[in-house]
Amino acid sequence: MNSSFATVSPQQRSPLARYWHSLWLLTRRDLRVRYSTSALGYFWSILDPLVMAGIYWFVFTQVFERDVGESPYIVFLLSALLPWMWFNGAVSDCTRAFLREAKLIRSTRIPRTIWVNRLVLSKGIEFLAAIPVLVLFAVVYGAEINLDILFFPLAIVLQVLLTAGVGLLVAPLVVFFRDLERAVKLILRFLFYASPIIYSTADLPPDLHFWAAFNPLSGIFSLYRSAFFPEQLDWFAVGVGSAMSVAFLVLGLFVFSRTERAVLKEI
Repeated sequence: MNSSFATVSPQQRSPLARYWHSLWLLTRRDLRVRYSTSALGYFWSILDPLVMAGIYWFVFTQVFERDVGESPYIVFLLSALLPWMWFNGAVSDCTRAFLREAKLIRSTRIPRTIWVNRLVLSKGIEFLAAIPVLVLFAVVYGAEINLDILFFPLAIVLQVLLTAGVGLLVAPLVVFFRDLERAVKLILRFLFYASPIIYSTADLPPDLHFWAAFNPLSGIFSLYRSAFFPEQLDWFAVGVGSAMSVAFLVLGLFVFSRTERAVLKEI
């Protein structure tokens, strides 16, 4: 008897297996729709962070004398810009997660958290697809990869928890407060400069080091960067960021569960 997943009917699968199967189908649909009419396809997922990194590299290395970050600066930038694009893109899309798919959400019985998690997963896949570009720049500019690269999966797990938590918090609230969509965009714009992307936490004044750790992205970015710059690893920021990522996930699940029925009526 063939027991492979593909030959098992949906009714015979466990609830978790059905959840992951539906999540993967919707994620794959999103990626196909996003790139089916695009001539460049995959390259669009890396073009935006590359352009941003190029602009900041030019400003801080060619126009002004750079006194932040590490060398090579382009690798320093990309190691935080790529995960930032994942977080920023997923949270931005989550503000429209229910409004954009209202008819489909009302007509299906799959768990509604999938409509948020599919955005986190699709943006995460784009992030993973862009990692070879980061490695290429590291090789070209001579950034050495060290054993701290083993913390890369930990950074990904923490970012999944944080991004999913924020998405589950934002998605239902936007249904009731439409102005929240614009507010989230402003908050993300502020968070970009408040996060150690074009600089590191070590470049901040000493009295801000403690408070910077309460931006969960600080610890996550330090894990990513430690693969090339081991001195960037800040375990205090990682610990605080881990706790906050879990807290955001718990809060997001709580708000989502309490508002789910009201959301279905509203949309």
